[in-house]
Amino acid sequence: MNCVLRLCDIICLLSTFGDMVCFLCMAKDLGTVGAVTGLSQQEVDALLKQYGYNETIEKKIPLWKLFLKKFWNLSAWMLESIIILSLITHNYSDAAVVSCFLLVNSIITFVQDYKASDAEQLLRNKLSISVQVLRDGSWKTIPARELVPGDIMRLRTGDFVSADLQLIEGSITIDQSSLTGESGDIEKNKGDDLYSGSVITQGETTAQVISTGIHTYYGKTITLLKTASPKSHVDEIIAKVIKWLSVVIEGMLLLAVIISLMKGISLLSVVPLMVILFTNALPVGLTVMFSVNNAIGARQLLKEGVLVTRLNAPNDAASMDILCLDKTGTLTMNSLSVAGLLPADGFTDRDVLLYGVQTSHEADKDAIDMAFIREGKKQKIDTGSFTQQSFTPFTPQNRHTEAVIRSGPEEYTVYKGSFEVITKLTGITATELPDWQKKVTDAAAKGYRTLAVAKGEAGKPARLVGVDMLLDPPREDAGKLIGELKDMDISVMLLTGDALPIATEIAEKTGIGSRLIKASELKQDDTLVDQLEQCDGIAEVYPEDKYKIVKAFQTKGHIVGMTGDGVNDAPALKQAEVGIAVHNAADVAKSSASIILTRDGLQGILGPVKLGRVTFERFNIWMLNKLSRSLLKVCFIVLSLILFSKYVVSTTVLLLLMALTDFVFISTSNNKVHISAKPNEWNIPKLALIGAVEGILMSLQALGLLTIGWHYFDLAENSGQLYTFSYITLLFFSLMVVFSVREKNISGVQNRED
Repeated sequence: MNCVLRLCDIICLLSTFGDMVCFLCMAKDLGTVGAVTGLSQQEVDALLKQYGYNETIEKKIPLWKLFLKKFWNLSAWMLESIIILSLITHNYSDAAVVSCFLLVNSIITFVQDYKASDAEQLLRNKLSISVQVLRDGSWKTIPARELVPGDIMRLRTGDFVSADLQLIEGSITIDQSSLTGESGDIEKNKGDDLYSGSVITQGETTAQVISTGIHTYYGKTITLLKTASPKSHVDEIIAKVIKWLSVVIEGMLLLAVIISLMKGISLLSVVPLMVILFTNALPVGLTVMFSVNNAIGARQLLKEGVLVTRLNAPNDAASMDILCLDKTGTLTMNSLSVAGLLPADGFTDRDVLLYGVQTSHEADKDAIDMAFIREGKKQKIDTGSFTQQSFTPFTPQNRHTEAVIRSGPEEYTVYKGSFEVITKLTGITATELPDWQKKVTDAAAKGYRTLAVAKGEAGKPARLVGVDMLLDPPREDAGKLIGELKDMDISVMLLTGDALPIATEIAEKTGIGSRLIKASELKQDDTLVDQLEQCDGIAEVYPEDKYKIVKAFQTKGHIVGMTGDGVNDAPALKQAEVGIAVHNAADVAKSSASIILTRDGLQGILGPVKLGRVTFERFNIWMLNKLSRSLLKVCFIVLSLILFSKYVVSTTVLLLLMALTDFVFISTSNNKVHISAKPNEWNIPKLALIGAVEGILMSLQALGLLTIGWHYFDLAENSGQLYTFSYITLLFFSLMVVFSVREKNISGVQNRED
């Protein structure tokens, strides 16, 4: 009995020792003994305190704060000061009218901002899943938000990667097209990193969490989205106009006050008039003009398959001088195709394609298989002449597809996979191998992805049939688009995460150019923009690289456009003045863009540019009209005060003029104009000079009419008749500006090279 017990003890001891050995071996594979049992709850709590939850912190600004912000800018301050002065002088009707102008402008701009989509929420929703983790020695299901660095996870086909991971066991293939926009699955092996946002397409693995929350690939993208904010050129333009108007009008009004004091006119009666004159001078209708003009343009673009999500995007497109193009999904089809065939001795191009089709399975919708099937249909391969007896799909273990084919009485096996894998299955000789390796290397240098095809018969070693070269081809309209953009004097730059050879091949085929470099070669100093201006494209870029490139161009005064389709493009799309999401773009990319192409193809990119240049001309005409009319009124009133020692208009007349001119002139939103062949740029000093000349000349003519009326119609004795005469005179001169300012050679437009 004792012997039996001792034997049992020995067996238990050996079993325990065996378990320890297994655990230690597993720990060696995982990289740490602690990984065998996973993290303890105490360690998890400490890590949560250090790194926080695996989520992004959403900080939403209340709507009422967003609305109040519309009352905090230079234009709003000027209007608010006028309202206060009107209330102090008991001119309540004036205060009410100006308040209406201010409220209308604020509501319009607030509605535009409110309609902007929340791209961050789309990213955040993808983390609302459950995951399998090893904790305290057992596998548990927890919310993805509770993951911490160091957690051991188990993933299998179909799982969403909810944190940045490192594989510690197994091999898998993943789809990370939603992140990078690049087509095709990618193989990952032990030691490789997985980025959050990827999806496991084949295999299963054990992985360790290395980053969570804002420190992940997704989190960094969200952080960039929060940082990205395109500059508001509308506010900048309005500020410049107000500055120039203020300088001239304040000088004239100061002169009017001095003359009033010298002539004994009460300042209390002068202040309301000064307030209304200043109100007339401000471009209070400019924001409405922008909105109406852009809204009309947005409806036109929608008919052409272009959706505008930020109304002033076409206006920015008018001045856009650099367009950064993403490759996959924008310049290319985001779909692999057979670009070339290299048959082995004894086989033809058609044989290589035929056996490639035979090792493909349409039901799986694999990107590579579909490339062969599409090319087979194009080349009219007769698929009815054979049947697939069996099909073995690609797995990380076998690393090739395999099919048993029956064609008539013949039965054979065909293989398709990487050149290295397939050559191991064939009887290729050592003398033939170097030549084939050179062909494959040369094809890779040109940006092609190569796959070898082999055929095996019973009792015989498999023979190499040939090599297929695959490529994500350029869109048919890509070259034409690039040419038209360059004709419009817009520089085009390719930004892609692809390797340099692939990027160069696409850039040359589409006419962008051949001067491409890697993102790692970019200088991180003041010469960065100079270096970028000498390049046709940048390869191997990350999301933060695209964002930094856009920002760098903007710091030098460039108006930048950016196209894209993936999550990796979202920060740059949001930062660019003209962010364009293509038809098949991810939701995050679309919500970050200011322009969305709703139809396949690239020609929609030209629509906003052309429309923007049209609306730009209309804005210039409106602005010049406003400058001329403002100076007409001020000069007419001040000069008449000097000549006749009396104010010839009332506050009511000026308010009526403002209502009948500023907002009536919004009708010029449909003017037919000639557009520039080059990117436009505001030239406010030139506009101010032309407006001043025209305004002063009109005021002198109006003053001449008033002089005649003063002496022949006894206007000095009847204030009502005087105000009516002045009102009609100013109204007709204001309306005549529409007919005198029609073409851009006098509208103050300049091209960037002028």
